[in-house]
Amino acid sequence: MPSITAYIGLGSNVGDRFANLQTAVDMLGLLPDTRVTGISKVYMTEPVGNAEQERFFNAVAAITTALNPSDLRLHCKAIERDLGRPDRYRRWSPRTIDLDILLYGDLSIKNDILIIPHAELHHRKFVIIPLLDIDNPVHPLMHCAIADLLKTCEDPSVPVRLTEQLRIKKKRTAEKQSA
Repeated sequence: MPSITAYIGLGSNVGDRFANLQTAVDMLGLLPDTRVTGISKVYMTEPVGNAEQERFFNAVAAITTALNPSDLRLHCKAIERDLGRPDRYRRWSPRTIDLDILLYGDLSIKNDILIIPHAELHHRKFVIIPLLDIDNPVHPLMHCAIADLLKTCEDPSVPVRLTEQLRIKKKRTAEKQSA
């Protein structure tokens, strides 16, 4: 399968939020046939739905991957589990990590398990603003650039950009690993 550009939304509001995001980015880079090609700034945002919890740290990672969307979702769920997120949880509950496939090329999927593009993408500044740090892709259903969605987004929140920056680690080649 050819490589596709996908964008993954990351969020954390439990424990060392920044470290959780960095570990998730590192783990995304270790997925088969996948490379992290960009990472946004990190933003602190108010929680959605349940205000009685810590603020979130949010970011977006751009990846190129040959994984199909279903396999990418399974890998993202495995990363969440590995970082301490339970398989079952209450909606809008606190979490060590949340990984959402925001966009997968120009693909549109809607079934019981997977919705791409993410159904709430155009309603959430904490996703739109970090995505614009990396790129300005076209929303495959709304047929407009993500920057245009920011202009019409009714989300009243104000994501606060942090000074800490996530890093993309280079994949180690087989030769370097055996040395």
